[in-house]
This record gives sequence, structure tokens and C-alpha cells, in this order.
Amino acid sequence: MTCPHPAPGTRDQLPDFPFPGSSYRGPAPLFARLRAERPVAEVAWSGGGRAWLVTRHQDIRTVLDDPRFSRAASYAPDAPTFKGLFQVPPGVIISIDPPDHTRLRALAEQAFSPARVEAMRPRVRELANARLDVLEREGRADLVGGFAAPLALGVICEILGVPEPDREQFHGWVRQFADTSAPEEQAAEGGEKIGGYLAGLVAAKQQDPADDVLSALIAARSDTGDRLSFDELVGLAFTLLGSGFDSTAGQLGNFALALLVDHPGSWRHLGAHPEEIPRCVEELLRTVNLNGNDTSGLPRIATEDVTIGEVTIPSGDAVFLAFTSANRDTSVFPDADRADLARADNPHLAFGYGAHRCMGASLARLELTVAIEELTRRFPDARLAVPEHALRWRIGDVNHNLLALPVEL
Repeated sequence: MTCPHPAPGTRDQLPDFPFPGSSYRGPAPLFARLRAERPVAEVAWSGGGRAWLVTRHQDIRTVLDDPRFSRAASYAPDAPTFKGLFQVPPGVIISIDPPDHTRLRALAEQAFSPARVEAMRPRVRELANARLDVLEREGRADLVGGFAAPLALGVICEILGVPEPDREQFHGWVRQFADTSAPEEQAAEGGEKIGGYLAGLVAAKQQDPADDVLSALIAARSDTGDRLSFDELVGLAFTLLGSGFDSTAGQLGNFALALLVDHPGSWRHLGAHPEEIPRCVEELLRTVNLNGNDTSGLPRIATEDVTIGEVTIPSGDAVFLAFTSANRDTSVFPDADRADLARADNPHLAFGYGAHRCMGASLARLELTVAIEELTRRFPDARLAVPEHALRWRIGDVNHNLLALPVEL
């Protein structure tokens, strides 16, 4: 039996979404009740509008596998809108549906082969240690501004082939673009600056290719000779910059904080046993919450009536997927609220699932693993330099991002 679209006032009132109580430690506490009682719930968006919120692991995978839930439809003129929600530009790889998405991804993945990503490990380690050399001389360090952000920025800029003198400029543009608390015009200006620069970079690489991922994307061909257009190349570069820099830098800072505060014994242990770090990274990906509103922030639109669980989502309605809630689903993860850094079976959804699964997941894993290896190896006695309550977080960001993480090394 399915539940029809409920009329306003026929159910108990939920707080406006995003729910209060979310932090880097996990999603808002309300999600546990929703998973148990109302795994597909209609919610009011805090800035106006309504949407469906899916909270269970299996239901989210079902939505991600169902082509009737469209990303591209969220950009239609008559699509539901959500004031204050950060949306990536239309037409880029995470904004389109198959078959366009299938074609674009098949070409783009040629530049992210396992061999190419693995070949970056020595350079990522070199960049990490160069930053740590500077911090070691200072004795007290900000692991966000002095390590996580410059490391992630350095890696993504090398991938794109961005000259070193231009890299600081990128940091400011990305921060401007990702700040959902600022006027929309400010974010649009940041996006335009990034897009303009990347268009120039693509044009330069087309004329003079180098040994970088952007040049590999330019060279990518399908069996039929299909290739990425200029606009598609710019869109992919834009996506790589946003996700490869901001998300990786934010999560690396959050991981370091979680280990130092919640697992201080594990910090020293991991430094002596780096072979355990890959499992640790997977569990931190599951339990440390990057998403500022507990979802990917990317709504999907039902293109026809679709039943998920026992709820029918009407055609035209928006759907949010609570990945961080799914990662606490006790039907999938025993003792789900406890971070078990040695957890073996870990099908978390930190990188999504299905056709839109994060294309850069293997690179993000590599960066996070190498960074924790070098931090714990070189500074086994590191500790937080201020009380945890004194730490400050970016307000209005897409992600739970620390402003700084002061550490005694």
C-alpha cells in the first residue's frame, strides 16, 4: 500500500529543513527518528518551498538508481526552488542525466584511470611534506590554513595545470562562490571569475598540452572519435576545482579534528601502523559529516509519480537525499553511531552511489590517506592547541568547514 501526497496539516510538524543540530560529528539527531518512523518525509525548506527527504541507506540507493529522479529537471524554469541552497551551474557533469551524463563521464574517466591516480601518490606526499616542513619549524600550526587548504589546492591545481602564481587567487574565488550566506551576486561573481580563468586555461592547453589531467581530458576520445567540447572541458575543470579543493580540504581538517579530539590514542597508533590508515579513512568518511545540510545539496526532481518505500512522490516534486543519515543506518552498519576505525565492511555513501558517484573518489582517498600518514608519522604528539569549543566554523558554507585548526605539534 502506498501513501498519497499528504495534505498540509495532516501530520505532525517537523522543523524546517535543514534541521538544527547538524555538525561535523554527524547529522541532526532527528534523522534517527525519521529513519525509524518516516524514512521518506515531506519537509518545509527554511527559505520557502517543500521537498521530500529520503533518509535510509537502501532507499537512497534506490533513488540514485532510478532514472525517474532527474538532476537536470531541477534547472527547469518551473522546478521547485530553495532560497539559499547552493546549486552548481547547469550543464556540468553533476547537473545532467543519462544519456548525456553517460557520454560525458565515459570520456572524463579516461583521465582518472587507477594508474594515473596512483602515479600521483609520490607528488601528493611531496606536497604534504613540503607544507609540514614549514609547520615543523613553527612548532604551533593551523592545520587548515597551513596544511589542508594549501595541500588540496596544490593537488587540484597540478591536476589542472594551473601556474603557481595564480593559485592563491583561486582560493578566494572558491570561498566566494561557495558562501551561501552572502548575496547571490557575490557568489555569481566568484563563479564568473573561476569560469573565465578556466576557459582561458582550457584554450591554452588545447594549443600547448602538458602532462596533466586537463590535457588528458582534452585528448580523450571515444571509440567513435567523440571528444569533449570546449564548454564541456570548462565545466569539468570547474567541477574538479570545486569538489577537489573545497571538499577535500574541508574533510581533511575535519578528519584531523576528529582524530585529535575523539581518538587521541589512535593518532599515535596510526603513525606507527600506516597500513591501518586506509580503513580509518573509510570510517572517517562514513562518520565525519562534511555536508552542511546533511544532504549532497543537489536536489532531484521526480519526472513521474514514483513510490519509494511506502510513500508515493508525485511528479514534479523535489527530493533531497540525506547521505549522512544513510551512513548511520543501523540496518547496514552495526553500532552505527560509533566510529570503529578498523571497520572492515563499510559501504558508506560519502561519495554517492550509481551513475553520479564522485568521479574523483579515488583521488580524494589518496590525498586523505597520504595526509594522515604524514601528519601522524611526523607529529605523534600533536594535540589541539585550544579548547574544542573555541574553534570557529565558516558560517553559511556548503560544508562544515573550520576557519582554523590550531595544533601544538
